[in-house]
Amino acid sequence: MPVQVLVYPVRSREDAWEFLLLKRVEERNGFWQGVTGAQEEGEETEEQGGEEVEVPIANANATLRKEDWIHLDEAIIKVARARLKAVMDLTNAGLTYNMPNGMAHTVLQTERMGDVNDAVISMDGLRQAPDDRPEFDLANLPLPIIHKDFQFSLRQILASRNGGSPLDTSMAELCGRKVAEQAEKLLLGTSGSYSYGGGTIYGYTNFPNRVTRVITAPTASGWTGATLLTEVLLMRQDLVDAYHYGPYVLYFSTAWDAYLDNDYSTNYPNVSIRDRIRQVENINDVRTLDYLTGFDMLLVQMTSDVVREVIGMNVTTLQWDTQGGLLYNYKVMCIMVPQLRVDMNGNGGLNHGSTA
Repeated sequence: MPVQVLVYPVRSREDAWEFLLLKRVEERNGFWQGVTGAQEEGEETEEQGGEEVEVPIANANATLRKEDWIHLDEAIIKVARARLKAVMDLTNAGLTYNMPNGMAHTVLQTERMGDVNDAVISMDGLRQAPDDRPEFDLANLPLPIIHKDFQFSLRQILASRNGGSPLDTSMAELCGRKVAEQAEKLLLGTSGSYSYGGGTIYGYTNFPNRVTRVITAPTASGWTGATLLTEVLLMRQDLVDAYHYGPYVLYFSTAWDAYLDNDYSTNYPNVSIRDRIRQVENINDVRTLDYLTGFDMLLVQMTSDVVREVIGMNVTTLQWDTQGGLLYNYKVMCIMVPQLRVDMNGNGGLNHGSTA
């Protein structure tokens, strides 16, 4: 009696697994089963299992090989990191919250706690302190997906392999750059706010609870490096008065670069304005950001009670094919949003300096 083989074909498709079941004709009871067959003389069991299922392999070599994926991912991540200056500052400072399974959530819900009365001073500790409780309310932070698409045709992929040259990643790099730019602008607030689910994403320059100060443009008559230093010290004092004591990072728009590397004064010929500001207590670094506008400045306290980057998905590339496998589509995407916070007094720990 020949050996009977029962096979259950299975394959992975994006976020799910697919299984093949076949329904027998009604004359044979019409039940569902896997693929069956009888072993022929001299045939191995494994051969019979594969023989009963015709597997289309014409486009099997069209998907990217491991080295192609490495080349593509490295290109995308490299340009993305170059654009994520302020975001990377938060990451390097440990000011991130990695949201598990970010694709399964549209908002991050957190609690905000109100203040309580002051502590009591007494000699014996018997005096009854006010028995109050903080008030809590819920706040939603939207978790949108930032994404950009590009494509490779089957011929592009095969021609790359036959020629022994890597894929042209210029379009992939451009998409990675665009995604990173949006994430950076979202943190800076220069692309506007984003609202969903009863919550709003704010950035540094449009956060309602930020401290603000009018500063002098370097193009103004009589402006010197000392003028800027004085205003930086005032910005720091504004935050101290709001109970935010540092450490800080000071950000400038690119328009400041033409001035920051000049000598601070004739008395300090080898000290630039940028270097002099770095000597200010509790200012850990002075950085230029590409997407700040005008002569804007930002003094940000780098602590988790002021700001953190919520990461539901790091920069990722997704692939799927269309048109019978002739076209391969790619989506560069991430879920990266800033969460700006206020203290019990309603103060944010950042100061936005602008000329108007």
